Amino acid sequence: MRKSLVVLMVVMLGLFATGCSSMCSYHGKAPAAKVQRFGMVTGIKPEKIEYYKKLHANAWPAVNQMIRECKIRNFSIYLKKIGEQHYLFGYFEYVGTDLDADMKRMAADPETQRWWKETDPCQDPLPTAAAKGKIWDDLEEVYHLE
Repeated sequence: MRKSLVVLMVVMLGLFATGCSSMCSYHGKAPAAKVQRFGMVTGIKPEKIEYYKKLHANAWPAVNQMIRECKIRNFSIYLKKIGEQHYLFGYFEYVGTDLDADMKRMAADPETQRWWKETDPCQDPLPTAAAKGKIWDDLEEVYHLE
């Protein structure tokens, strides 16, 4: 009896380790989209830091809702002074299947456009981003631990 229980446990662990748990837990649900992680950086004008913080401390509900509808999760912005320059570092996860379409949808949203009219003048794009007509410059992920 004990040997049978041990064999059963080994088989169950083997199935779990080979991915049966994800197949068995499907239960008719659509598989989750692959999470894509993004990091980005931009400068910020020192005289605009407090205003930028105030905006984000009370981010507009419609803007937050559009971010969620465009399948962005875990969006964070960090501030850091390096030398005499101030920088914003952003991170977000995209859980959708068509990033370009979702970013176009966000860019077309009137409330988001109004938000950007407040935030963009605070930012000081890095030369590499400015050369592409962008505010934020993409960062290369070099390590990730799940």
